[in-house]
Amino acid sequence: MNYEVLAQQVLDGYQLTDTEALAILKSPDEDLLPLLHSAYKIRNYYYGNKVKLNMIINTKSGLCPENCGYCSQSIISKAPIEKYAMMKQDEIVAGADRAASLNVGTYCIVASGRGPVNREIDIVVDSVKAIKEKHSDMTICACLGILKPEQAQKLKEAGVDRYNHNINTSANHHENITTSHTYDDRVRTVELAKEAGISPCSGVIVGMRETQQDVIAMARSLHALDADSIPVNFLNAVDGTPLEGTHELNPRYCLKVLCLFRFINPSKEIRVSGGREVNLGTLQPLSLYPANSIFLGDYLTTEGQAGEKDRQMLEDLGFEVDLEPLQHELKVN
Repeated sequence: MNYEVLAQQVLDGYQLTDTEALAILKSPDEDLLPLLHSAYKIRNYYYGNKVKLNMIINTKSGLCPENCGYCSQSIISKAPIEKYAMMKQDEIVAGADRAASLNVGTYCIVASGRGPVNREIDIVVDSVKAIKEKHSDMTICACLGILKPEQAQKLKEAGVDRYNHNINTSANHHENITTSHTYDDRVRTVELAKEAGISPCSGVIVGMRETQQDVIAMARSLHALDADSIPVNFLNAVDGTPLEGTHELNPRYCLKVLCLFRFINPSKEIRVSGGREVNLGTLQPLSLYPANSIFLGDYLTTEGQAGEKDRQMLEDLGFEVDLEPLQHELKVN
């Protein structure tokens, strides 16, 4: 396959066939550099050499009634994690201050649980208003679980720019990962955010015993959802969860997955997310040829790479931090 020709076709509006998508995932390792170069051609067209920085604050940990097999915070998890109720406003605002000091463009307010109760929505609403008064250009992303329409509207009015609710896996594989909510529940929440005028963020976790056809279906589903931001996580199998001991991935396959997501979702922010340190290892820098966004700092219950190493990685690559607010990105897309 001539990946560079395919990349140009994608830039001209072409949609990959399933055969072409599968060929990318199955491509021989000796094709990896030409594949990355071609994915970068698409990424560079939309984003140049800029990288978006995101930071998470885990405002509520554990205490979740859902049975997601990958999650250390679920009701069935035996992982020894810290558990606490919703943080107070001053703690959430302090996290945004720290993000601003590190030139992080997107601050992600995350809470465990099936969905927020109104008291938790009120805390987030008040926190977002306070953050926007101090950091007007900061993009605020909320990730609070399954939303009700009136909750989505409150978040929009408070100044939430983006709402994250991952599809996580394919519709076909979903029941193998969780049964306490449906795939359609997740899609409906993404659609609710869009209806409220909030930029939709939705992504996946790769490495949960899915097939390569499932991976292709995930990428296509996010294209159909028109998600503006797509976090691609690679399973970091936490001891004490049902997926404990699952290690299906290698760095080269992870890079091929990122390339596939760029080919299928050419203009979207693709964020190399949880598990990149564990699964990409020394090949992490190459992930930013197809992807254009990373998390800085720790994740929800697992540690990330030291911020100094991430910044050195960007400098060594010759990339620059993208400080443009979300409005610019939406015009690009």
